[in-house]
Amino acid sequence: MSTPVQAPAGQQPAESAGRRAIWLAIAALAMTFMLPLAGLVMALFALVAGLRALPLLRGAGRPTGAAVGGITVSSIALVLSALATGMQLYLMNEYSAYQECMKGATTVSSQGECFAQFREAAQRKLPPDVLELLGAMQT
Repeated sequence: MSTPVQAPAGQQPAESAGRRAIWLAIAALAMTFMLPLAGLVMALFALVAGLRALPLLRGAGRPTGAAVGGITVSSIALVLSALATGMQLYLMNEYSAYQECMKGATTVSSQGECFAQFREAAQRKLPPDVLELLGAMQT
């Protein structure tokens, strides 16, 4: 009788490496919309997992679709989270002022005023073409 070959300690079989890459990439994309900085870190992990899974899958003669999908989705998540994190850092002072205003806003109309002040501050700081792009994405 022969014994089954097992992966060395600390290494996963090729099949699970591709699945891990795609699941990490999907999690990174979800995190990007909730916490962009966490999405950025998760996207980096997913990208590395996908790049490491690719040669494992090729060496095992397995389909590389999951790894390629993971690389693609994690790249998209990486770009989106980097843009969102950069925007948050760029508008940090305006957002802090908005949060302070919202702490004292007790009515719906005062909350609307806080948002209007935030929008005006962001419009002064952002170039018009960025505002048009954000407005097009909002509608």
